[in-house]
Amino acid sequence: MTADREREQETDRETDREILRLAVPAFLALVAEPLFLLSDAAIVGHLGTPELAGLGVAAVVLQTVVGLCVFLAYGTTASVARHLGAGDLRAALAQGVDGVWLAVLIGTLATALGIVLTPTLVGIFGTGEEAAGHAETYLSIAFLGTTPLLVMLAATGVLRGLQDTRTPLAVAVVGNGLNIVFNVVLVYGLDLGIAGAAIGSVLAQVISAAWLLVVVVRAARAHDAPLSPDRAGIAAAAHAAVALVVRTLALRACLLVGTYAVTRVGTGTTDVNVATHQVAITLWTFLAFALDAIAIAAQALTGRALGSGDVDGTRRLTRRMVRWGWGSGIVAGIALAAVAPFVGALFTPDPEVRALLVPVLLVAALGQPLAGMVFVLDGVLIGAGDGAYLAWAGLVVLAAYAPAALWAASLPHGLVAVWVAMTFVFMGARGVLLSWRARGEAWLVTGATSAR
Repeated sequence: MTADREREQETDRETDREILRLAVPAFLALVAEPLFLLSDAAIVGHLGTPELAGLGVAAVVLQTVVGLCVFLAYGTTASVARHLGAGDLRAALAQGVDGVWLAVLIGTLATALGIVLTPTLVGIFGTGEEAAGHAETYLSIAFLGTTPLLVMLAATGVLRGLQDTRTPLAVAVVGNGLNIVFNVVLVYGLDLGIAGAAIGSVLAQVISAAWLLVVVVRAARAHDAPLSPDRAGIAAAAHAAVALVVRTLALRACLLVGTYAVTRVGTGTTDVNVATHQVAITLWTFLAFALDAIAIAAQALTGRALGSGDVDGTRRLTRRMVRWGWGSGIVAGIALAAVAPFVGALFTPDPEVRALLVPVLLVAALGQPLAGMVFVLDGVLIGAGDGAYLAWAGLVVLAAYAPAALWAASLPHGLVAVWVAMTFVFMGARGVLLSWRARGEAWLVTGATSAR
């Protein structure tokens, strides 16, 4: 074996170790959230069906607000990692602090609007009067936790940019554990009902945000980074966030179109189709957490590499992470295909849903390797600060997928056809656009910022 080949293999092994070091804690933190949300549902569910329905409505609203603000984590990770790669830790932390201040501003506005608009937001769902009352009770209190939640996103982005995914994992586990304890005590111990669940969640979010803030502030002080809000820095962070918001809106719109298409399927009963789709999308989302963990590593490592000016290293890193994406996707696909005939029993006793779920999950399993590659390249380009391209790509994907999904719903075996469209049009279009971009040079902007 030549010396060059040995050096290349050692570089690959070092890259693998870095990917694992960042991705494994990120994966565990990502998985912790939905698992504890299930615990919340179980606690509230024992109060009664109207309470559980109210929680479901409130959860959709809150998850939408927080989901649209995920740029606070993604954008901050990329910008902090770039400054870190450029060797300017003070500027990295200053950029991170600006991201946290942006989270405070957005969170304050979202809280005020959310509380005022709670009855309107709940009314959109057209639930029964009792369920709507519980949803309003929960939501009006839970909106008080919006600012802490967004601060958690931004602070997590700072730490990921600094190549630290272990601290966010610890905060996620402890914070969500406290959430369960608070909810049990307040809901049942103090007999506060669904209001107690909302209060418990807010308390846990405040503690978690405070923990992350202490870590970020301590690091900023250690490196003499400013803690006061910088108008120019906050404005720059907000400007960069616009493209990521558009990207996120476009991708979420694709998922909503898919759900709408399922309701238009002409074969089978609507309830069976929608229930099957819900189980399938739940499993698909869970697997996405595993694949997205590598994307989070990609954000941090790509930003650092470009910040240091290492274009060749960025190329090599991207190729390695794409292999990880394909590999993890193949494993996820095999696992999903293996459990497809049996997993339905965990979710429903309905034989029609369980039977229809099998072909849907097999289609989803076929698409997992492609999804692994897509998530990684998405993370690479986010880490490079290529938000404008990602926004346009998201809109193109939506334009391609929406008619395909609606047409698929009109075909025989419509639900399976919609999932074929989701797997090979939605994810396929993303794969083509992201791969084309990654092969080019435009995104390889080096230095402390991604400004072109």
